[in-house]
Amino acid sequence: MLHIVECYKKVNKACLSFIKSQETSKEKFKNKEKMIKSFLIPISFWIAKKVEKKKPFILGISGGQGSGKTTISSIISIILNKYFKLNVFKISIDDFYKTRKKRLELSKKVHPLLMVRGVPGTHDINVMLDFFKRTKEKKFKSIKVPRFNKATDDRYNKKLWYSVKRRPDVIIFEGWCVGAKAEQNYTLKIPINPLEKLKDQKIIWRRFVNKQLKSKYKKLYDQLNCLLFIKAKNFSLLRQWRIKQEKKLSLKSKRSNKLKIMSDEEIINFMQTYQRITQNMFKSVPKYASIILNLNCNQQIKSVVYNKSK
Repeated sequence: MLHIVECYKKVNKACLSFIKSQETSKEKFKNKEKMIKSFLIPISFWIAKKVEKKKPFILGISGGQGSGKTTISSIISIILNKYFKLNVFKISIDDFYKTRKKRLELSKKVHPLLMVRGVPGTHDINVMLDFFKRTKEKKFKSIKVPRFNKATDDRYNKKLWYSVKRRPDVIIFEGWCVGAKAEQNYTLKIPINPLEKLKDQKIIWRRFVNKQLKSKYKKLYDQLNCLLFIKAKNFSLLRQWRIKQEKKLSLKSKRSNKLKIMSDEEIINFMQTYQRITQNMFKSVPKYASIILNLNCNQQIKSVVYNKSK
């Protein structure tokens, strides 16, 4: 307990400053001190014990849209850096989306829905695998890592990519489908929402996405040393939180014309592409994730479960 208190004294200013940057005048985080002290600091102690200096510890963080991945991963990064003095590199799977040109080619070759970024098959797996491989090499050399611009729906120019100049002690790899596993082919046949029913009548898109999870994404997720899963109660809640998240973005967009804001209807339609995998993850991921963060209906951490066998 003393270690927790000592840690909180050293990191609270930086953590609360980050949280403030995520707030708006109408939307404030509740119980932030409790979230840091009771949940995220103990998790950081657990992670720090696992770190080996010879190669990076790769922490996957997954959770549905609007579940708080950015906030949670950023605070864990701050604690590991400020208190444990670890070199942390945080990256989102979103930054590894295929270019707009490549997705256009894929949409023509396989299925039109693959123009929409998000699902397995729309990321550049080879670039991710190469990044992880290079961070583990004996003689570390500086690495340039892609950044994705959601406003233009394409990668940033290489001049604006992330530059990793030192070998990270910890890599935080976050994303909505990080750690997801393929489902049985026969379960793909029944559509679960209007998008699947109307736009994927021949099950081509569903089968393609599932095949990616079974092959390339399995190889990618095998790189993880640990998976932290942020679990909401249901998909309906995630939809509400994602709509709320977009309203926050709309306030920020008043200062920047570059941000494209979606309407509630557009968000609901967009999230249908995520629904099948997200709902499968609710059932399957708690069985194999190392840490499960259970959220209540108010988007706050209710409890943490550590899977001792993982």
